[in-house]
Order: sequence, then C-alpha cells, then structure tokens
Amino acid sequence: MKKREPVSHIMTKTVYTVEDTDDLRKVVDLLKQHSIRHIPVVKGKEVVGIISRSDINRLTFGALFDNQDGTDEAILDMLTVPQVMTSKPRTLTSETTIRDLAEIFTQEEFHALPVVDNGELKGIVTTTDVVKYLLEQYE
Repeated sequence: MKKREPVSHIMTKTVYTVEDTDDLRKVVDLLKQHSIRHIPVVKGKEVVGIISRSDINRLTFGALFDNQDGTDEAILDMLTVPQVMTSKPRTLTSETTIRDLAEIFTQEEFHALPVVDNGELKGIVTTTDVVKYLLEQYE
C-alpha cells in the first residue's frame, strides 16, 4: 500500500461552515442537524477558525447533546464563536498525501483539518476519513 494518494480522495467536499459573526446556537444546530463533529469558521472565504462538538461540550457539560436543551443554553448567549473556536487552525491543501495527513493526526493530535486551496475552503478531512480509507485497503 505505497500509494501517494491526496486527501482530496477522502475529504468531505460539502462543508458546513459558520461565519465568525454567527452565534453559538447556529453551531449547535448544524452539529445536531447534520451529525457532524467539526465546523470551519470563515470570514468571507478565509478560514479563521474551527469549532468542534467537544468545544461545545466543554462549555455545556454535554447537556446540549443529551436532550437536555434548556440546561446550558444561557452559555450559548454569553459567548461568541471567536471566543470558543480554535483560531488560525492548521490547514492542508487538497494535494497533501493521506500518509502525511495521518502523520499530522498522530503527532499533533488533531481530529479534523480544513482543506484549503488558494485561500478557499475546498473540504474537511477527519480521522474517521483516514480510518475508512485504511479499511478500504483491506477489502
């Protein structure tokens, strides 16, 4: 399995994003509605951050994802997306190899990275995408 395939082969191309001016309720709605765990934060076309389900869970003790909607909703009104997101996230290009991506995931402990070409968001790639790719190699 010495392939040098690019992450464009495994990345999710339809990416749900939020603007840095959106509120955290929109983030929670997108996470729930689409059963996703990471959302890039954009300002225009530029990726300025990433926010994860774990980031929200740390704020709300997981209550928003355990059908206890009223419990921690006040927190969503008190904080902004920029206060919660990881700013200036590491990004990849669509030509980054899957092997290089796997190295980044293991060494830097990321679970998702935005894929950006020429300053424009093209996709997102996660550890789950890498595992699925590896499983395909054994079929």
